[in-house]
Amino acid sequence: MSSLKELDKLLKRQSLESEKADWQSLLNYAEYVAEIENVVAVVSDLRNDLSRIYCGKLGAVLGIESYRYENSIWEKTILNLMAESEREEKYLAELRYLNFIRHTPRNLRSDFYMASKLRMRTVKGEVVNILHRMYYIYSPDCDAVCYALCLYGSLAFDFAGKSFAVNSITGVAEELTPAKDTLILSKREQQVLKLVDGGKTSGDIAGLLSISRHTVSRHRQEILAKLQVKNSVEACRIAKTLGII
Repeated sequence: MSSLKELDKLLKRQSLESEKADWQSLLNYAEYVAEIENVVAVVSDLRNDLSRIYCGKLGAVLGIESYRYENSIWEKTILNLMAESEREEKYLAELRYLNFIRHTPRNLRSDFYMASKLRMRTVKGEVVNILHRMYYIYSPDCDAVCYALCLYGSLAFDFAGKSFAVNSITGVAEELTPAKDTLILSKREQQVLKLVDGGKTSGDIAGLLSISRHTVSRHRQEILAKLQVKNSVEACRIAKTLGII
Protein backbone atom coordinates (compact mmCIF):
# COMPACT_ATOMS: atom_id res chain seq x y z
CA MET A 1 0.00 0.00 0.00
CA SER A 2 1.42 3.41 -0.95
CA SER A 3 2.19 6.23 1.46
CA LEU A 4 -0.39 8.31 -0.41
CA LYS A 5 -3.19 5.88 0.48
CA GLU A 6 -2.07 5.75 4.11
CA LEU A 7 -1.91 9.53 4.37
CA ASP A 8 -5.28 9.80 2.63
CA LYS A 9 -6.94 7.52 5.18
CA LEU A 10 -5.22 9.21 8.09
CA LEU A 11 -6.65 12.58 7.12
CA LYS A 12 -10.13 11.36 6.22
CA ARG A 13 -10.64 9.26 9.34
CA GLN A 14 -10.48 12.26 11.64
CA SER A 15 -13.55 13.27 13.60
CA LEU A 16 -15.01 16.28 11.82
CA GLU A 17 -18.18 16.73 13.86
CA SER A 18 -17.31 20.29 14.86
CA GLU A 19 -18.32 23.31 12.85
CA LYS A 20 -15.83 23.95 10.06
CA ALA A 21 -14.29 27.16 8.80
CA ASP A 22 -16.09 29.03 6.04
CA TRP A 23 -15.38 27.14 2.79
CA GLN A 24 -16.30 30.02 0.51
CA SER A 25 -14.08 32.47 2.37
CA LEU A 26 -11.17 30.07 2.01
CA LEU A 27 -11.84 29.70 -1.72
CA ASN A 28 -11.90 33.48 -2.11
CA TYR A 29 -8.60 33.75 -0.25
CA ALA A 30 -6.97 31.06 -2.41
CA GLU A 31 -8.13 32.82 -5.59
CA TYR A 32 -6.64 36.14 -4.47
CA VAL A 33 -3.36 34.56 -3.35
CA ALA A 34 -2.99 32.77 -6.70
CA GLU A 35 -3.48 36.05 -8.54
CA ILE A 36 -1.27 38.17 -6.28
CA GLU A 37 1.62 35.72 -5.82
CA ASN A 38 1.34 34.03 -9.26
CA VAL A 39 1.21 30.65 -7.51
CA VAL A 40 -1.02 27.62 -7.96
CA ALA A 41 -3.35 27.44 -4.95
CA VAL A 42 -5.21 24.26 -4.02
CA VAL A 43 -7.96 24.09 -1.39
CA SER A 44 -8.94 20.58 -0.29
CA ASP A 45 -12.09 19.66 1.65
CA LEU A 46 -11.33 16.54 3.69
CA ARG A 47 -14.93 15.76 4.58
CA ASN A 48 -16.30 15.94 1.04
CA ASP A 49 -13.14 14.60 -0.65
CA LEU A 50 -12.72 17.33 -3.25
CA SER A 51 -10.35 20.12 -4.22
CA ARG A 52 -10.59 23.47 -6.00
CA ILE A 53 -7.58 24.79 -7.88
CA TYR A 54 -6.70 28.39 -8.73
CA CYS A 55 -3.81 28.96 -11.13
CA GLY A 56 -1.72 32.09 -11.13
CA LYS A 57 0.79 32.70 -13.90
CA LEU A 58 2.89 29.74 -12.77
CA GLY A 59 0.02 27.52 -13.94
CA ALA A 60 0.74 28.48 -17.55
CA VAL A 61 4.44 27.66 -17.09
CA LEU A 62 3.47 24.22 -15.83
CA GLY A 63 0.83 23.78 -18.52
CA ILE A 64 -2.08 23.44 -16.09
CA GLU A 65 -3.75 26.85 -16.42
CA SER A 66 -7.15 25.24 -17.13
CA TYR A 67 -6.97 22.93 -14.10
CA ARG A 68 -9.86 23.90 -11.79
CA TYR A 69 -11.40 20.94 -10.00
CA GLU A 70 -10.45 17.57 -8.56
CA ASN A 71 -12.87 14.99 -7.16
CA SER A 72 -10.26 14.09 -4.55
CA ILE A 73 -8.23 15.78 -1.83
CA TRP A 74 -5.14 15.10 -3.95
CA GLU A 75 -4.24 17.41 -6.83
CA LYS A 76 -3.32 14.60 -9.21
CA THR A 77 -2.58 16.75 -12.25
CA ILE A 78 0.00 18.70 -10.25
CA LEU A 79 1.46 15.61 -8.60
CA ASN A 80 1.90 13.99 -12.01
CA LEU A 81 4.35 16.76 -12.91
CA MET A 82 6.76 15.16 -10.42
CA ALA A 83 8.86 12.03 -10.70
CA GLU A 84 7.44 9.04 -8.83
CA SER A 85 10.28 9.08 -6.28
CA GLU A 86 9.69 12.78 -5.67
CA ARG A 87 5.97 12.18 -5.07
CA GLU A 88 6.69 9.39 -2.59
CA GLU A 89 9.11 11.65 -0.72
CA LYS A 90 6.43 14.35 -0.61
CA TYR A 91 3.87 11.94 0.89
CA LEU A 92 6.33 10.75 3.53
CA ALA A 93 7.12 14.36 4.45
CA GLU A 94 3.41 15.06 4.88
CA LEU A 95 3.06 11.98 7.09
CA ARG A 96 5.90 13.34 9.20
CA TYR A 97 4.29 16.77 9.35
CA LEU A 98 0.94 15.32 10.40
CA ASN A 99 2.73 13.39 13.14
CA PHE A 100 4.50 16.62 14.18
CA ILE A 101 1.14 18.38 14.44
CA ARG A 102 -0.35 15.54 16.50
CA HIS A 103 2.46 16.05 19.04
CA THR A 104 1.95 19.82 19.13
CA PRO A 105 -0.40 21.36 21.75
CA ARG A 106 -3.77 22.15 20.18
CA ASN A 107 -3.56 25.85 20.93
CA LEU A 108 -0.31 26.10 18.94
CA ARG A 109 -1.15 23.95 15.91
CA SER A 110 -2.43 26.80 13.76
CA ASP A 111 0.92 28.59 14.22
CA PHE A 112 2.61 26.10 11.91
CA TYR A 113 2.74 25.31 8.21
CA MET A 114 4.84 22.93 6.16
CA ALA A 115 7.37 24.08 3.57
CA SER A 116 9.05 21.75 1.07
CA LYS A 117 11.26 21.90 -1.99
CA LEU A 118 9.86 20.03 -4.97
CA ARG A 119 10.92 19.51 -8.58
CA MET A 120 8.34 19.68 -11.37
CA ARG A 121 8.30 19.44 -15.16
CA THR A 122 7.18 22.49 -17.11
CA VAL A 123 5.13 22.50 -20.31
CA LYS A 124 8.44 22.89 -22.19
CA GLY A 125 9.85 19.76 -20.57
CA GLU A 126 12.23 21.62 -18.28
CA VAL A 127 12.55 20.65 -14.61
CA VAL A 128 12.18 23.55 -12.17
CA ASN A 129 12.38 23.96 -8.40
CA ILE A 130 9.08 24.64 -6.66
CA LEU A 131 8.36 25.84 -3.13
CA HIS A 132 5.36 24.01 -1.67
CA ARG A 133 3.63 25.52 1.36
CA MET A 134 0.86 23.59 3.09
CA TYR A 135 -1.49 25.04 5.70
CA TYR A 136 -4.03 23.06 7.70
CA ILE A 137 -7.32 24.70 8.68
CA TYR A 138 -8.63 23.12 11.85
CA SER A 139 -11.92 22.53 13.62
CA PRO A 140 -12.61 25.11 16.38
CA ASP A 141 -11.00 22.87 19.02
CA CYS A 142 -7.98 22.31 16.71
CA ASP A 143 -8.42 18.55 17.11
CA ALA A 144 -9.16 17.75 13.46
CA VAL A 145 -8.00 19.10 10.11
CA CYS A 146 -11.00 20.32 8.09
CA TYR A 147 -9.25 21.77 5.05
CA ALA A 148 -5.79 21.98 3.56
CA LEU A 149 -4.43 24.93 1.57
CA CYS A 150 -1.44 24.17 -0.66
CA LEU A 151 0.51 26.86 -2.48
CA TYR A 152 2.93 25.93 -5.26
CA GLY A 153 5.27 28.72 -6.32
CA SER A 154 8.68 29.28 -7.88
CA LEU A 155 11.57 28.71 -5.49
CA ALA A 156 13.22 32.15 -5.36
CA PHE A 157 16.31 30.98 -3.44
CA ASP A 158 17.62 27.61 -2.35
CA PHE A 159 18.01 26.40 1.23
CA ALA A 160 19.54 23.42 2.96
CA GLY A 161 17.20 20.54 3.75
CA LYS A 162 14.04 19.33 2.06
CA SER A 163 10.90 19.67 4.20
CA PHE A 164 10.20 21.71 7.33
CA ALA A 165 7.54 22.48 9.91
CA VAL A 166 7.65 26.27 10.12
CA ASN A 167 6.37 28.40 12.98
CA SER A 168 4.79 31.37 11.22
CA ILE A 169 4.98 33.46 14.42
CA THR A 170 8.63 32.97 15.36
CA GLY A 171 10.04 31.96 11.99
CA VAL A 172 11.71 28.91 13.54
CA ALA A 173 11.80 25.93 11.14
CA GLU A 174 12.18 22.31 12.24
CA GLU A 175 13.32 19.90 9.56
CA LEU A 176 11.07 16.87 9.05
CA THR A 177 13.73 14.19 9.03
CA PRO A 178 13.40 10.40 9.28
CA ALA A 179 14.71 10.68 12.86
CA LYS A 180 11.29 12.02 13.88
CA ASP A 181 9.47 8.96 12.55
CA THR A 182 10.15 6.88 15.64
CA LEU A 183 7.81 9.17 17.60
CA ILE A 184 4.81 7.85 15.69
CA LEU A 185 4.73 4.62 17.72
CA SER A 186 5.55 4.18 21.40
CA LYS A 187 8.57 2.06 22.38
CA ARG A 188 6.28 -0.81 23.36
CA GLU A 189 4.36 -0.59 20.08
CA GLN A 190 7.65 -0.70 18.20
CA GLN A 191 8.61 -3.83 20.16
CA VAL A 192 5.31 -5.48 19.33
CA LEU A 193 5.53 -4.60 15.64
CA LYS A 194 9.10 -5.89 15.36
CA LEU A 195 7.93 -9.22 16.78
CA VAL A 196 4.94 -9.27 14.43
CA ASP A 197 7.32 -8.64 11.54
CA GLY A 198 9.37 -11.57 12.77
CA GLY A 199 6.37 -13.88 12.41
CA LYS A 200 5.41 -14.05 16.09
CA THR A 201 1.78 -14.63 17.06
CA SER A 202 -0.04 -12.60 19.71
CA GLY A 203 0.45 -15.51 22.10
CA ASP A 204 4.18 -15.58 21.40
CA ILE A 205 4.44 -11.82 21.91
CA ALA A 206 2.53 -11.96 25.19
CA GLY A 207 4.96 -14.53 26.53
CA LEU A 208 8.08 -12.76 25.30
CA LEU A 209 7.05 -9.37 26.71
CA SER A 210 5.35 -10.74 29.84
CA ILE A 211 2.04 -9.06 29.06
CA SER A 212 -1.47 -10.40 28.46
CA ARG A 213 -2.83 -11.33 25.04
CA HIS A 214 -5.45 -8.63 25.56
CA THR A 215 -2.70 -6.04 25.95
CA VAL A 216 -0.98 -7.33 22.81
CA SER A 217 -4.27 -7.04 20.88
CA ARG A 218 -4.71 -3.47 22.15
CA HIS A 219 -1.17 -2.57 21.04
CA ARG A 220 -1.78 -4.10 17.61
CA GLN A 221 -5.00 -2.11 17.19
CA GLU A 222 -3.21 1.11 18.19
CA ILE A 223 -0.42 0.40 15.69
CA LEU A 224 -2.91 -0.04 12.84
CA ALA A 225 -4.75 3.14 13.85
CA LYS A 226 -1.60 5.27 14.13
CA LEU A 227 -0.18 4.05 10.82
CA GLN A 228 -3.66 4.09 9.25
CA VAL A 229 -3.40 0.65 7.68
CA LYS A 230 -5.73 -2.33 7.52
CA ASN A 231 -3.46 -5.18 8.55
CA SER A 232 -0.10 -6.10 10.05
CA VAL A 233 1.57 -6.65 6.67
CA GLU A 234 0.86 -3.06 5.65
CA ALA A 235 1.88 -1.82 9.11
CA CYS A 236 5.26 -3.52 8.82
CA ARG A 237 5.79 -2.13 5.32
CA ILE A 238 5.12 1.51 6.20
CA ALA A 239 7.03 1.22 9.47
CA LYS A 240 10.06 -0.01 7.53
CA THR A 241 9.66 2.78 4.98
CA LEU A 242 9.69 5.33 7.80
CA GLY A 243 12.53 3.58 9.60
CA ILE A 244 10.45 2.85 12.69
CA ILE A 245 11.44 -0.83 12.71
